[in-house]
Amino acid sequence: MDQVKIGKFIAELRKEKNMTQQQLGDKIGVSFKTISKWENGRGMPELSLLKPLSEELGVTINEILSGERIQSERYLDKLEENMINTIEYSEEQKEKRNKVIGIVLLIVGFLITLTAISIFPSESSWSSIYSVAGTIVALIGFSKLIRKLQYGKRLLLNFGFFIAFIALLFVLDFVNVVNNHQPPRFSLKTTTGDKMIIYDTPFYDVYRINRNTKNEYYVIDIKGEYTENTVPVSPFNRDKSGIDNISKYQNKYIGNNSNIGNLINNLPLSKYGYVFEIDSNNLVLTIDYHITDWYISDEFYVQKSLIYNSVSIFALIENVEYIEYNFSGSSYKITRKTIEDNYPHYSEIVQNENINKEKFNQYLENKMNDNEFVETIYQKIFEK
Repeated sequence: MDQVKIGKFIAELRKEKNMTQQQLGDKIGVSFKTISKWENGRGMPELSLLKPLSEELGVTINEILSGERIQSERYLDKLEENMINTIEYSEEQKEKRNKVIGIVLLIVGFLITLTAISIFPSESSWSSIYSVAGTIVALIGFSKLIRKLQYGKRLLLNFGFFIAFIALLFVLDFVNVVNNHQPPRFSLKTTTGDKMIIYDTPFYDVYRINRNTKNEYYVIDIKGEYTENTVPVSPFNRDKSGIDNISKYQNKYIGNNSNIGNLINNLPLSKYGYVFEIDSNNLVLTIDYHITDWYISDEFYVQKSLIYNSVSIFALIENVEYIEYNFSGSSYKITRKTIEDNYPHYSEIVQNENINKEKFNQYLENKMNDNEFVETIYQKIFEK
């Protein structure tokens, strides 16, 4: 159908009746803006409005759809033509509506899913529920967009879209685990132990170590190289205090205040607050922690922290000779020579002024899980 021709015909008939757009609209129950849209060829009257519109304008529905007055001898031919055009136009409008609805549902589905991942906590069941709901809504929207295709193609494309959407959910979940250090939402199995929770997903495993403590950290195992017994377990936040991070602050000189401050800030105990002082002449580092030592003495935590911090500082800062740790009411002192003479395998951790990360983890980090070792070494190397 020629919308422009029909619109001009409606405008012509309205003017013959000496009616304004507002008056014609009031008579058939639409706004003057709708009448203006028809007359400018930017839309067509709905089928339900054709009868009252034709009656008000004094013509037949057939003539409105033709956009002209019809001679009696051509009336039947035009009627058949307009019926076919009306059916085709209705189908086109229906298809347009389906596309709009499909696009809206697709967008809403994505938004529901993104909202579920970004707002709800990882371990909340609502996160999974809304993610599934978003997937279903998006799938319905996609189905509407491809409804004109053959059944077999629609089935194949719907299945492909579903798989792609699920894959997107897993990717977004993985990004959230890596960047925000949160448990995965779509794990197949969750195993809770004394010191960790293991989340088993289809593509990787996540080990949540020191759960619900200030030293909680995550190990993301993509290659399947760890088990509960072999995953690196540290009493500290490994992401922050591990050698892969603190090795950035390796320096020859104690006098670099910024570097020393960054190193101490990433070592255990820093979370309780501290100030430090450097004596560059005597190569002494003094750290005052804003807490009493007995307050954090569970499972030798202070002893483990002092040993770990001391070995780390002496290994990474070449010319530090003496460290003093002060708590409220207690002080602990240690020298480089004491560490070199009494800490097992220290020479393997530090080889020719370079840190061997594998040995560091083997002989320092892993040893902090052995309370008997910690107690023995602590008595040997610290003055109180």
